[in-house]
Amino acid sequence: MAETKPEGIMANDSTTAAVDETERVIPQGQGHDAETAEAEKQEETVSPVRRKQRRNFPADRADKHHHLVNAEGLMDRDITPVDEWRLIETKPNGLPLGLGETLFALSNGYIGMRGNPPEGRDSSEHGTYINGLHETWPIRHAEDAYGLARQGQTIANAPDAKAMRLYIDDEPLRLGNAEVSDYERSLDFREGVLRRRFIWRTPGGKHVRVTSERMVSFQEKHVAAMSLEVELLDADAAVMINSQILNRQDGEDEYHDAAKAQGTELDPRRAEALEDRVLIPAFQSESAHGQRSTLGYRCANSGMTVATSMDHTFTVRTPDGTEPFVEVSQSTEPDVASSLFNLDAPVGTVIRLEKLVAYHSSRKVRAEELAFRCERTLNRVGRIGMLGLMENQEEWLERFWERSDVVIYNQPEIQQAVRWNIWQIIQAAARAEFQGVPAKGMTGTGYGGHYFWDTEIYVTPFLTYTSPQFSRNAMRFRWDMLEAAWARADELAHDGALFPWRTINGQESSAYFEAGTAQYHIDADIVYAMMKYVYASGDEEFLLKEGTDLLLGTARFWMSLGFFDAEHREFQIHSVTGPDEYNTVVNNNLYTNVMAQYNLRVAADVVKQMKRDRPAAYRELTNRFDLTEREVEEWEQAAEAMYIPFDEKLGIHPQDDQFLLRKRWNLDDPEVGPLRPLLLHYHPLTIYRHQVIKQADVVLALFLMGNRFTTEQKRADYMYYDPLTTGDSSLSAVVQSIVAAELGLQEQAMDFFLRGLYVDLANLHGNAADGVHVASAGGVWQSLVYGFGGFRDHDGRYSIDPHLPEGWSGLTYRVTIHGCRIRVTVRGRTVEVVLEEGDHQVGPIMVAGHEVIIGPEPLTVVMANSDQSED
Repeated sequence: MAETKPEGIMANDSTTAAVDETERVIPQGQGHDAETAEAEKQEETVSPVRRKQRRNFPADRADKHHHLVNAEGLMDRDITPVDEWRLIETKPNGLPLGLGETLFALSNGYIGMRGNPPEGRDSSEHGTYINGLHETWPIRHAEDAYGLARQGQTIANAPDAKAMRLYIDDEPLRLGNAEVSDYERSLDFREGVLRRRFIWRTPGGKHVRVTSERMVSFQEKHVAAMSLEVELLDADAAVMINSQILNRQDGEDEYHDAAKAQGTELDPRRAEALEDRVLIPAFQSESAHGQRSTLGYRCANSGMTVATSMDHTFTVRTPDGTEPFVEVSQSTEPDVASSLFNLDAPVGTVIRLEKLVAYHSSRKVRAEELAFRCERTLNRVGRIGMLGLMENQEEWLERFWERSDVVIYNQPEIQQAVRWNIWQIIQAAARAEFQGVPAKGMTGTGYGGHYFWDTEIYVTPFLTYTSPQFSRNAMRFRWDMLEAAWARADELAHDGALFPWRTINGQESSAYFEAGTAQYHIDADIVYAMMKYVYASGDEEFLLKEGTDLLLGTARFWMSLGFFDAEHREFQIHSVTGPDEYNTVVNNNLYTNVMAQYNLRVAADVVKQMKRDRPAAYRELTNRFDLTEREVEEWEQAAEAMYIPFDEKLGIHPQDDQFLLRKRWNLDDPEVGPLRPLLLHYHPLTIYRHQVIKQADVVLALFLMGNRFTTEQKRADYMYYDPLTTGDSSLSAVVQSIVAAELGLQEQAMDFFLRGLYVDLANLHGNAADGVHVASAGGVWQSLVYGFGGFRDHDGRYSIDPHLPEGWSGLTYRVTIHGCRIRVTVRGRTVEVVLEEGDHQVGPIMVAGHEVIIGPEPLTVVMANSDQSED
């Protein structure tokens, strides 16, 4: 492999033309399965004869499993018309209920609300979530063993404050069977507001215009706001609105049926069913004026607490300006709090109920204290009002899109989908802060609300280059887990720190260790993401404090896990699982080895530079961890001697030591094609015996460690593994798109890009109802910026070498480096770069083979060669 080594991590700033004299950090130099979980179980019954026929897998047929995805055919545009800044639904329940609830979900990274209707009925899964709020339960292993995960963790359904039920002449609105016209539901990415409007013809023949709005605030972490507006169009009517907080986790629904346990069917995507009561009532209160209520709970096993408060503003506007009598009443019980507003109103009356909701949660604080915090929050935001909150939301998002938008010229359908995906990333991460970014964000219970490596590899690059503070929060969250990681490593007889494969509270909760705990690469993934952030931000303070703890803990882990061979020439790592979960517990997984190599090398480089340039910080680190120069030298030796498997005969990097010894599984066999994902149709041992891949493994290494492989190696590896990759994982297509674009394989790059772009919007994996695939959304941004946009960032060195798809007239994206925002515009064979925001020039950066300094004046570079034709 071609290798480059960092020249320095703190001393030399090569990314800016003007450098002050102060020292700065400028480096030179799920199982998630996340998709054992991605599987939608197919209901096909296969005959024994067909099963027997399938045992003989043809080995060497041409690759036919690429079928270019047609973006125009993926979504029904009569139901979801194209709008570059909104997602729209034009027919009531035009989308399947669960899918619509996911696509129109709102979140700020702390609070999440599925797109359930305010009347509360006709829902697939009612969902309101608080990041980190979870219940624990004992894992029962069929065959126990030392060190297996002991305690499961599952996201809990927080008290649901979305309900605002409407009754006209005592008849309830239920959209599923109501007679409605002029319907539209829309989610505006610039305003961050979910709106719904329609005209309801009541059973009595009256026409009523119903408009609702809902918003989860980015600026106010603990606040959601919603409104319901009713206009009587052609008749007087009796109107009642019942606004509620409901414990849907344990209580009763609107039909007085017990809340259904989530995930009762056998489906590895979903949260485990919690059989016992989860939320134990701990507090309830109501105000004298009948418009504010608070409920508080404690989780039975985890001990976490949560409180929810709602407050209301009720207004009536009649045609003649008179004020009708409004009866306000209130009831509060352990599992439901209600505020009812009753009035008789004349035709032409407009009735509006605004509802502000506050949520607070904690691992230790009592529910009474959280209730007090909710009250205090409502007192403060009540002075701002719903209109003020919406104005603040729009301003916040304007700043976000200024630094984050990716523009695809003259491709409105793709543009809409791209912005929806970017919207999902920021919804999942913006106010996560002291928590992680769950694999489904806060849009569903898929994967039990767990955090995986998805965050570091797929989500944080976007945050690093658009919202660095949010990336820092994600890194610090991992640092907060270090104590548990040290303990987990010790439990498995390793030194250093081992981060959990899937978790909420820092403890490992993956019961399937072969595709869970064995994915040790998560340690290196965290370090990789952290260093990408440090290089791009120049955050030396974080590196010297939290960062060194992470580097040292993970480096010691790799030295404990791996070993030098008898001749002390190669450093090997055995019994691990790479990103591909169709090949588990293998020796020398290429991805794991190259990432561990990076981890060890960068840890040694940082410590050595600290000794040279930060002697006081170096002494503190060595004293705190009893670190010696000899130990750091051993890290370097292991990195230098890391075994990187390569097959000279085939000219490729084997995925692991055993991979090429297995029989190839031909995915183009028509008997195999419909049976996807494989994990739901074949025993794991059957899958493990074949050369078949669930998600990009070697190809992911080619991207992340691209400066350590030659173009020839990348091409050979890509062409070998592409026919073997099933696409059963939503994490795969975006990575394959990036590498295909780099290699000039335009059709394949676009095919994979569209698969990632529409994985949720078109429900390509059949399970979007369980929540958004946040990692894939992050991968969409990377496909545009790293793939078609050609951006690369190895060891603090930056380059831009675009690969614009045929048919695209232009692409614009932005990256922030050391506080300076650069705008990159690709058109045809030219690249324009300009410093859009910042107080100093940036560079040198290689742009289309030319070394340039980027300043406030636009600079256009002509690309020397267009992409090569398809192989």
